[in-house]
Amino acid sequence: MAVERNRPKSPWVTKALLVIVLVLLYLPIAVMLGGAVTEKIDGQVSLTLRWLGEVFSDPQLMGALQNSLVVAVATSLLATSLGTLGALALHSSSRKMKLAMNSLSLVSLIFPEIVFALSLLSLFFILRFELGLVTVVIAHVSFSISYVMMTVNARLASLDPAIEDAARDLGASEWVIIRTVVLPLLKPAIAGGFILSFLLSFDDFLITYFVNGVGRDTLPVKLYTAMKMGISPKLNALSSVMFLITVVALIFFFRSSAFRVLLEGQRRNDGEKDR
Repeated sequence: MAVERNRPKSPWVTKALLVIVLVLLYLPIAVMLGGAVTEKIDGQVSLTLRWLGEVFSDPQLMGALQNSLVVAVATSLLATSLGTLGALALHSSSRKMKLAMNSLSLVSLIFPEIVFALSLLSLFFILRFELGLVTVVIAHVSFSISYVMMTVNARLASLDPAIEDAARDLGASEWVIIRTVVLPLLKPAIAGGFILSFLLSFDDFLITYFVNGVGRDTLPVKLYTAMKMGISPKLNALSSVMFLITVVALIFFFRSSAFRVLLEGQRRNDGEKDR
């Protein structure tokens, strides 16, 4: 029986670096949240909901928030549907086809975002599309679909092939197998892909800035425009609203077991490579 060795303690330098990194990451967020709920009167700082109230009473900001939510939900629905169908098609394809399509689907993950935005803008110009929320949704779907396919593929890789074989032995057709066996097992991955697409779309600025039309700004674009006039407590409140929406979506993402699905799929793929 092997004796478990005690791991040596990490040097104090690494702990100090970790603390510095965490401070650099979270201190600006803490300052932003603090600026959203405080105001300075006669040299004294007090808590207030005034800035949040001004954000929610501003029709332009609420219109931008509505645009962001509409785009994010539409993008999530389309990207999840297309990504799931694509993953199912790849699941039954040859090994070479899987490798080729997976490589192509990863292009949007490593492609420079500004180049991606310019290429989409050029495409819409060639097709004579009028820029607006429709072009924003198309652009967001184009880069979100890869994340959905990656999530669903990971779940498909972790499924036991014997389950589908048993359904075939019982006389089920391919469509029945997909509808009654595969899709229910893919629910955690599909939900995770939906939430991930929502987060990517809701927070996107650069691509949205290039392909959006006049007068249909989303919340990140509106925030960027307002920041040109300088930082104010109202902008801190607006940024805090975006941050809280993102955090809530992330909580649902973690609870959807999407990370566990990705890890299981990755471990399974690594195991197949080692054989």
